[in-house]
Amino acid sequence: MVNTKILLDEAEIPTHWYNVIADMPNPPAPYLGPDGKPVTPEMMSAIFAPELIEQEMSTQRWIQIPQEVREILKLWRPSPLYRAHRLETVLNTPAKIYYKYEGVSPAGSHKPNSAVAQAYYNKIAGIKRLTTETGAGQWGSALSLAGNLFGLEVRVYMVKVSYEQKPFRRSMMQTWGAEVLPSPSNLTQAGQQILSHDPNCPGSLGIAISEAVEEAASRRDTNYTLGSVLNHVLLHQTVIGLETRKQLEKVGDYPDVIFAPCGGGSNVGGMMFPFLADKAAGKAIRLVAVEPTSCPTLTRGQFAYDYGDSVGLTPLILMYTLGHDFVPPGIHAGGLRYHGDSALVSQLYHEGILEAIAVPQLATFKAGVLFSKAEGIIPAPESNHAICAAIDEALRCKTSGEQKTILFTLSGHGHFDMLAYDKYLSGELVDQDYPEEILQAALQNLPKIHG
Repeated sequence: MVNTKILLDEAEIPTHWYNVIADMPNPPAPYLGPDGKPVTPEMMSAIFAPELIEQEMSTQRWIQIPQEVREILKLWRPSPLYRAHRLETVLNTPAKIYYKYEGVSPAGSHKPNSAVAQAYYNKIAGIKRLTTETGAGQWGSALSLAGNLFGLEVRVYMVKVSYEQKPFRRSMMQTWGAEVLPSPSNLTQAGQQILSHDPNCPGSLGIAISEAVEEAASRRDTNYTLGSVLNHVLLHQTVIGLETRKQLEKVGDYPDVIFAPCGGGSNVGGMMFPFLADKAAGKAIRLVAVEPTSCPTLTRGQFAYDYGDSVGLTPLILMYTLGHDFVPPGIHAGGLRYHGDSALVSQLYHEGILEAIAVPQLATFKAGVLFSKAEGIIPAPESNHAICAAIDEALRCKTSGEQKTILFTLSGHGHFDMLAYDKYLSGELVDQDYPEEILQAALQNLPKIHG
């Protein structure tokens, strides 16, 4: 059977972002400074544009998307929603499976949804340069694209293991004019500190964040940008879920369960937040974040205040964390190798509104290969986590006979991840779970809150 492709017109691109804070049962905990007191907008202004700080702290339900941003989003939005008839047939499941495909963006993932907005707000604030970190390279690629569109210089600190594993994502960033450095580097005090303890450190998102924040804080012409975790980033990503709701309405359907890969939370928030009001109103819908067993932040982490980076340059955030000095194994889903999680996602999970599961690396690649054979799209390793969970759910429906509607975010294509697929297909890829004693050791260094 031919797949159903559900499209929207350009005019149906959302005009406003949805701010989930307005509808949360409890307000999110404030970010804290080193003195234990809430961080003020003035304190954040050293590295963020004024409008982004306002969005970060806003309780307003709907925030207008600037027309200049919407015009650029039209390059790839609205993105398609597919009914995966062929996958359903392969699985012989009574379930209906839908996936929202974000790999149609120029950078190949959902990340430009926020990168374009952040570059725009920094441009109108008079900023000339942007620094950032990237794991698998998807966020770095997105910001490099956005920086080029707005005439901004971009420096990307790329987690060293991904820098080596994914050279073509690095080339992609450089093609758009960005400078890309392997992290940890000798360029910053944070990088030098890490390398002095471990010269062969593979890097982590926390370390790369430390380097990017340090540089941004030291230059008046430079601001920092983040591809996940923070409230304003998840806000920008809600175009995904808002479009998906409209697309499902066109075919008279609604999901029983939604899966999204989870590293810092931009995927989860982007797809799931627009459905949360329905759940609060009594709609029977499950919202499930899917993370790797090698970096199990929600499923095995601790709900506590911790730094968003490795050396303590960021504010303290109340979130699920594995400890800011936790360095996960060098799995190929580099975008999910983060020690913490979004404060909003963490709180909603803590309160039982969101669910979370962890899946091993080999199972995700098995699912990705099965999906690509059925659907033709080769997914990014991060996306394979949601695909794995969706396939497992569909097979449970096969056993039980339930006719559920399953939805997941296919957050990006895997065209620059073929080395990972090559290793999987040749039998070289292995699961890399973390022993409990190592996890507990990393949690021993959580900061003590005073004030």
